[in-house]
Amino acid sequence: MTELLEARSLTAVAGGKLLVDGVSLSLTPGERLAIVGPNGAGKTTLLRMLCGALRPASGEVRLAGRRLDRITQGERALSMAVAGQADQPDPRVTLIDYVELGRVPHIGIRRKREDRDIVVDALRRTGLLPLLCRTIGSLSGGERERAQLARAMAQEPKILFLDEPTNHLDPRARGDLLDLVADFGMTVVAVLHDLSLVAPFATTVAVMNNARLHALAPPREALDAQLVRQVFGIDVLRLPHPTEDRELTVFDLANGASSPS
Repeated sequence: MTELLEARSLTAVAGGKLLVDGVSLSLTPGERLAIVGPNGAGKTTLLRMLCGALRPASGEVRLAGRRLDRITQGERALSMAVAGQADQPDPRVTLIDYVELGRVPHIGIRRKREDRDIVVDALRRTGLLPLLCRTIGSLSGGERERAQLARAMAQEPKILFLDEPTNHLDPRARGDLLDLVADFGMTVVAVLHDLSLVAPFATTVAVMNNARLHALAPPREALDAQLVRQVFGIDVLRLPHPTEDRELTVFDLANGASSPS
């Protein structure tokens, strides 16, 4: 299958410190990549280079075969949407006006009525349609996270980038949000902190530590017990569910484990 996004030997440096060191990876349409690692591993820096928000010190990113740094921001916006911690909308803006911002890259491509239909559908798919006249400031944390997703969906991207989308959400809301994203059926790159959310969501996992990529594989292989202990300093246990025909994955503090390098 043709690669939708490809990173070749990406390196990032800031203040003389190496933040990402020679990372290469590729994504095909429909893949969901979870980027995981301890604090300071280079996760968000890698995501920012992949979406074009940060120019790498060396290496390149290609979108559908084209170098990302040679694609205009307007063209990128037709293929990529980003939702994350940096998005702080004016709390006075109504939800529907905020979600309509996702249509800005398409101005002139479709008629206004079609734009509004797409916005309404995005609100419906994220369960926010009854709140369309509410202000952003009046929404709960979980509703604001879904509002970001609705805006991104209204943008109709080929790739959705999420920077810690479950931050500040309770455990049930975290799982629900990622289930919603998975149901969209699009290519996704997400930085995640909670390892328990990774396997149900991701098709591929990139494990970062000390600026380097230590694994790029399906969840079970990437979150191998030995690598999890080495990188995170915790144990991973896979146990039979007591009442259902499925496996439970438990992440536990490793007895006597040294701090991850």
